[in-house]
Amino acid sequence: MRLSELAGCLPFYERKGPVSDPLIASICHHHREVTDGALFIALKGENRNGNEFAEQAVKMGAVAVMTDTDLGLDIPQIIVRFPKHAAAQLANAYYGYPSFYMNMIGVTGTNGKTTVSHMLQSVFDQINQKTGIIGTLYMKQGDVEKTAVNTTPDSLLLQKTLYDFKLDGVKTVVIEASSHGLVQGRLYGCDFDIAVFTNLTQDHLDYHKTMEHYKWSKSLLFSQLGHTHVKGLPKFAVINADDPYAQDMIQATSAHIISYGMSETADVYASDVISSRTGTSFIIHTPYESFPVTIKFAGVFNVYNALAAAAAGFAKRIPGSLIRQGLEKLNGVPGRFELVQGPHPFTVIIDYAHTPDSLENVLRAIIKMKPRKILTVVGCGGDRDKGKRPLMARVACGYSNEVIFTSDNPRTEKPEDIIRDMERGVPGESFTSIIDRKYAIEHALSKAREGDVVLIAGKGHEKVQIIGYEKNAFDDKAVAEEILKAMV
Repeated sequence: MRLSELAGCLPFYERKGPVSDPLIASICHHHREVTDGALFIALKGENRNGNEFAEQAVKMGAVAVMTDTDLGLDIPQIIVRFPKHAAAQLANAYYGYPSFYMNMIGVTGTNGKTTVSHMLQSVFDQINQKTGIIGTLYMKQGDVEKTAVNTTPDSLLLQKTLYDFKLDGVKTVVIEASSHGLVQGRLYGCDFDIAVFTNLTQDHLDYHKTMEHYKWSKSLLFSQLGHTHVKGLPKFAVINADDPYAQDMIQATSAHIISYGMSETADVYASDVISSRTGTSFIIHTPYESFPVTIKFAGVFNVYNALAAAAAGFAKRIPGSLIRQGLEKLNGVPGRFELVQGPHPFTVIIDYAHTPDSLENVLRAIIKMKPRKILTVVGCGGDRDKGKRPLMARVACGYSNEVIFTSDNPRTEKPEDIIRDMERGVPGESFTSIIDRKYAIEHALSKAREGDVVLIAGKGHEKVQIIGYEKNAFDDKAVAEEILKAMV
């Protein structure tokens, strides 16, 4: 594609530099990714401005640059006022608007996005629709998995991934829409058919500062569904009716609303919920039919996740029998209420719970298992929302018999400072603080007895622990397995 053809997707721009029309072989915004024939897009990041790397990009083979100011380069420059918006438009055009050819589902909320995404994939598998997932765990194309850097990738990588999905025959794409991704415009250009709202509780206030801004960021997914009602091309907003912020999401969109929840007032609701250690049984009711389901997930919060997936399936007119099959076939999601197998006489659970609400949900589910004692290992991430640290501590101490505070991903903060913030939330409570996460897990496992449940919370599926700027190999499940093996 020639530069002039690609730039034609922009309503207006200023052209600087030589009068030439180079062939664009790739587009990128990281100078290290530049190869011969690339269009380099200079974007402003949190710490650096892409304009600083434009000359390096030219040396590495860039044949054109898009920027917000004339850099005086010896190659063509496309100058725009809003490079982030323009980057998404260029990426969309370059890859042939891939989202318009697939069923696009965006899932947003504080908790549950990953589980809902996998439930949706399993449901759509039942109608033989190849499904791609873009989210926290990975970018999954059928059975092929690629490492995800962010929950929601930047617009260039996202459009490239959607293009690859399309070439591979993917018909449905489920994207975890993070608040950061929405605010930063990473989803610009995506033509969503369904937007799903799971819930909203305190998280990421280091970035958003207020719950009002956090709420607004989530609502963007719904406001961006569009305002047209084209026959045969309906848009749906699937909303958790039981969440306090449900009305905010409903008011943000003009799409068709499908609500879900535990009350008969919701369009899709559950009844007769029976939960156990190995799963949960309930009946799903839609406006057209009711059907029983038994999922291999514990906890009422996972009933909500299943209802979200069922409601999205209902929006696409998937029969209840197939929705049931999809939900029941899913064996689990890495790091989400994941059991550590072995001969030990107690239960060990790995969970990504890293917010007060998600930790409370998991602990409530464990209580329903009627354990002898609950031992909880938990920490909080560094360089992140400090306000939730004492809240996490209160939840852990309020629902557990024994609590061990430890390091999560301390990043550039001192681990002892993070733990001290947690300790301030539970004056007078009984707990143990062990900075080294491996020793903390070992301490909890050594104290567990038959009938107990040990919850290792906060990191879930993660395979590294970030200390300073270094990523050190650390897998909660693997560490627990190693310790348990040595205890036999």
